[in-house]
Amino acid sequence: MKKTAGLALLLAAALALGGCAVSAEPAPAPEGATAQVDWPRERLEANEDGVPVVDVYVVADEAVERVDIETYVEGVLAGEMKNDWPIEALKAQAILARTFVLKFLSDKESRYEGADISTDIEEAQAYDASAVNDRIRQAVSETEGLVLSAGGELPYAWFHAHSGGLTALAREGLGWDEDEPPYTQVVPGNEPESAAGEKDARMLSEAQHWQAAFPYEEVEAACGTLGVDVSLADGAKLTIEERGDSGRAVRLGLSGQTVDAADLRIALGSTKMRSTLITSLRAQEGKLVMAGTGYGHGVGMSQWGAYGMAQAGSTAEEIVTYYFRDVSIEKLW
Repeated sequence: MKKTAGLALLLAAALALGGCAVSAEPAPAPEGATAQVDWPRERLEANEDGVPVVDVYVVADEAVERVDIETYVEGVLAGEMKNDWPIEALKAQAILARTFVLKFLSDKESRYEGADISTDIEEAQAYDASAVNDRIRQAVSETEGLVLSAGGELPYAWFHAHSGGLTALAREGLGWDEDEPPYTQVVPGNEPESAAGEKDARMLSEAQHWQAAFPYEEVEAACGTLGVDVSLADGAKLTIEERGDSGRAVRLGLSGQTVDAADLRIALGSTKMRSTLITSLRAQEGKLVMAGTGYGHGVGMSQWGAYGMAQAGSTAEEIVTYYFRDVSIEKLW
């Protein structure tokens, strides 16, 4: 799966074990757990509170740490969303972060020996233990054990910074080459027009609209990694060959060659080519110049949309179920 560009991309400090007691066998589901979703319970040990424990490779320390999932989710939440954002937005992100890690454990193995998952953004989610504060702890505590369920299965808990107006299906936003998941949908992103505070206002503005210029040789090299031989020059014919349901570019035409837009975004750098919702594309003065709206692949929950919905009074459950179709929230522990 291709990775989302979160609001924070810094990998940071170590996880703390905190004297976690681990049982040899998975603990029975605590009272109140709904558990109507398939998750890798038998694979995981649990601590004395019935919370699963995972071995996390912490990139900053180059070491594996054993922590309960809720502690891991705190670090992920602090890495993926600002720790002073509305509490319901933070809680929505926590539900997705918890769903993400369990989906990862169900489907994949970590590239790091002896680890279940890592703090490596190339493998999993952003992580910043140094940014964990009381607000982060509250968001995780108030959503403890909650995950998304799509008909009893864990969905891919996709999210992005800003939809640019409309969220995307996986095929267009991620270049997904399998059957479209039943829970993705195109809906208004619900992002606010403005944000409180100078820093948030600046971040929102940068997420709403972007422009980037790439030297021809950089674009040609990126296309080469995708198996497409492209030669660019000033005035080259540049077209959007196909757009998806949300208006995002699916395929680009560059000097007569076709390249997958989502793949090109990753190859050029997802923090520079911020989305495939492209509004302008031209070749001039030795550079491919693009402009667009939104930040990220556009699939699943918009983080700025969660911010806006939380400000308007929506709960975390209302936020996440708005962005994913036909899903429910289940309590696993």
